[in-house]
Amino acid sequence: MQSLVFKYVRLLLFDEKYFWITASLVVLGDAILTQLIMRFVPYTEIDWETYMVHIDLYLKGERNYVNITGPTGPLVYPAGHVHIHRLLHLITNGGRNVAQAQQIYGGLYVLSIALVCAIYKKAKVPNWTLLLLPLSKRLHSIFVLRLFNDCWSLIFVQAAILAFQSAWDDVGILLFSLALSVKMSAILYLPGLLVILFKRHGLFATIRHMLVLACTQTLLARSFLIANAKSYLRNAFDLSRVFLYKWTVNWRFVDERTFLSPAWAKGLLLGHVTVLVTFGLFRWCRGDGGVARVLQRGLRRPGRPAGLAPVDPDYVVTVLTTSNLIGIIFARSLHYQFYSWYSQQLPLLTQRTRFPFIMQMALIGAIEYAWNVYPSTPLSSGLLLAANVVMLLGIWFGYPEGKMFSKRSNLSQVSPKQLSQK
Repeated sequence: MQSLVFKYVRLLLFDEKYFWITASLVVLGDAILTQLIMRFVPYTEIDWETYMVHIDLYLKGERNYVNITGPTGPLVYPAGHVHIHRLLHLITNGGRNVAQAQQIYGGLYVLSIALVCAIYKKAKVPNWTLLLLPLSKRLHSIFVLRLFNDCWSLIFVQAAILAFQSAWDDVGILLFSLALSVKMSAILYLPGLLVILFKRHGLFATIRHMLVLACTQTLLARSFLIANAKSYLRNAFDLSRVFLYKWTVNWRFVDERTFLSPAWAKGLLLGHVTVLVTFGLFRWCRGDGGVARVLQRGLRRPGRPAGLAPVDPDYVVTVLTTSNLIGIIFARSLHYQFYSWYSQQLPLLTQRTRFPFIMQMALIGAIEYAWNVYPSTPLSSGLLLAANVVMLLGIWFGYPEGKMFSKRSNLSQVSPKQLSQK
């Protein structure tokens, strides 16, 4: 009997044929855990009331973003956020039925776990990895105890990644645009997405997808753009926004004067662009003969794919999540809810390094710890930065194009004689 149990446990953890059984058990278990959290852990009001006050003003006819403000500040999110919370305002009796809102966000959290499982399946991530997904205390809090709008952007991003993995790029760009319409943070994926689209389709199709992205944003924000386009664009897509030092999670070891200085912001932007360009030049196009060859093919034949190597599901998720990680490392400020931007990606990202299992788990643990220290300290911020940077370096020297690419490369180096002997 004991050997039989061990056999089935091993199959559930390691046999890809049992992936969806394991995934179903994880999703079900996390759904139960989420209900228990909502039942026994008190809700904490942070931004939900402000979201609803914004919608109250919107329903009264206000369309100028400058005039839409609430207890914790003005409306600084794109139009998709408004449309979603208008619906939530209706369902939850103007936001007063917080318990009902928590149930909605609980369902949203379970959906996010299911989407991650589907993404991991396409990337051929080992079954046991799924057991790590329900372990984040902070992520549960962000969804069902805080009701942050980041959760909606995350769902659309995950659905978009799944669509891009499936080569449903027209669907993927619409879903990505919806994510961007909820929160500007989704733009961190854009550099990696441009690489994927350019390699997969070429210049003309990439431009077409970007036009779809822009048109979708315009349609969603039409009423605000008509009322005051400058006000909308300045508030919803303010790349120069300065966050309060007291809420930062990632730069607590930097003094406040430096943190708020324009020079610091410019330095971070320069670092962000430099690292992205470096990955683009030396890591994301190796299977295509290098970035120069990709650009040459793309410009010479703009209507055809610029890449040679397959843009497989593993490549898609690895490049997109690495692009996101680079943006997170160089973000001017990270607030606690921003952990949702990459929390569920950490198991995959650590497996795109060549680090031993113990070190992979240590990185995930260190990052989770840092995000749960409140208020943040110089030590917790330093630990977070170090763990993120070490993980990115591990990807650089590990599998920046995914493990499937590495397996194909190893196979291509085997001679026909060696193949015949196998």
